[in-house]
Amino acid sequence: MAYWLIKSNPKCFSINDLECLGTEMWDGVRNYRARNFMRDDMKVGDRAFFYHSSAKPSGVAGIVTITKAGYPDSTQFHPEHRHFDPIATIEAPRWYMVDVTFEQAFTDILPLAELKFLPSLEDSLLLRKGCEQLTIIPLEPKHWFAIMDMAEELGLVGNSMDDEEII
Repeated sequence: MAYWLIKSNPKCFSINDLECLGTEMWDGVRNYRARNFMRDDMKVGDRAFFYHSSAKPSGVAGIVTITKAGYPDSTQFHPEHRHFDPIATIEAPRWYMVDVTFEQAFTDILPLAELKFLPSLEDSLLLRKGCEQLTIIPLEPKHWFAIMDMAEELGLVGNSMDDEEII
């Protein structure tokens, strides 16, 4: 199992939207590095933090599970869609997506400002300069568990899930 952090502007799509839907395509990513993570690395059963970006405050809002590995993002083929890519073809897609399934919403946002104080995240892409704009970030297990520990200490995580049982 791998761990990820996926970002979305909550005005466009929030953890609450995903909770209502249950499962949704994670489409519209138009960054090659993030695309490569989805296409090559994200697997069914991987877990991800759902991160609200461009929000006040920005931060971790909950947890999702990857339920379908990378496949071509259909929005790239539709001229009327805002994520249309005129260069992409069905034979040679440029963009990929995964499906994510709601697992748990935190009771409140775990702000990025708080995460910056975790020494164990110093070497994570989440806090690395130049990676702020990545919408998909891989996390090492130590990063995942540091964030989970902080969320639990702050009382943001319900008792419905025990990470130790999932690993």
